[in-house]
Amino acid sequence: MSGEVGGNHENNADSSAPFNSPESAPPPPPPHPEQTQTYKTVSRKMFDHFKAHKVDSAMWALRILAILFALFYMFPIFGNQQSAFNKVLLANAAVSALRLHQRLPSFTLSREFLARLFVEDSCHYLMFSLIFFNVQPTVLIVVPIVLFAVLQVSSYSLKLLDVIGQNSWCGVRFMISVVEIQAANILKVIAFSEIFIMPLAVILTFTGRAGLMTPIVYYHFLVMRYSSRRNPYTRNAFAELRMTTEALANRSPPMVGKVLRSGVSFVSRLAPQNRPVPT
Repeated sequence: MSGEVGGNHENNADSSAPFNSPESAPPPPPPHPEQTQTYKTVSRKMFDHFKAHKVDSAMWALRILAILFALFYMFPIFGNQQSAFNKVLLANAAVSALRLHQRLPSFTLSREFLARLFVEDSCHYLMFSLIFFNVQPTVLIVVPIVLFAVLQVSSYSLKLLDVIGQNSWCGVRFMISVVEIQAANILKVIAFSEIFIMPLAVILTFTGRAGLMTPIVYYHFLVMRYSSRRNPYTRNAFAELRMTTEALANRSPPMVGKVLRSGVSFVSRLAPQNRPVPT
């Protein structure tokens, strides 16, 4: 009897072993063949696109980095603000240099080449990064870089979504459409920020947070932005500020109105006289 009982105990132990063993758990179901094929197809399309458009893809990635570094500057969780601020400027300088390479691939040391070089908006913002690289970080300096990056990243991301498929990532497409609708307002904000950085540069110089040449060089940057062939928003912003200031001067006391009109006359004398015809 004891032998039978012992045998029963052994049989029960053997029969329950597979249920207690972790090796007996059923394997996870394999991924669906259609999902795997779709993932491979999307990856292949993206790889082929990046391979065929290396410079554009590099600029897209650098602009995303500029936005991320700007967020790190605004919210200094990782590292310090000065480092994040400099990285924003470096990313912007790299994008501007790549864009200049696209627009002016062949370098020649001539007056004609230099004239074409200083007309390009990419040259302006390469100069912008160099001007403020050794300046104490300020939010207003980062604003035009980040807003330009948002516009360009949105535009190129839409191309990438079209490469993946017409109906892919609907939420991202909606966000991109919002940016595109507000593009004119964003460009206007960029233009006003470029203008208001000029008095900021003067203040930074007098407070010892920028070099003596910073406002002088930035003035030349602002002149180039005012004369830009492809971007009239800076000229339009100056015109709006002039009309607003003159209207305010007409409603103000005589002394205040005289000061405002003198300021308008001073700024008007600094503006370039000959505006290029946009092409």
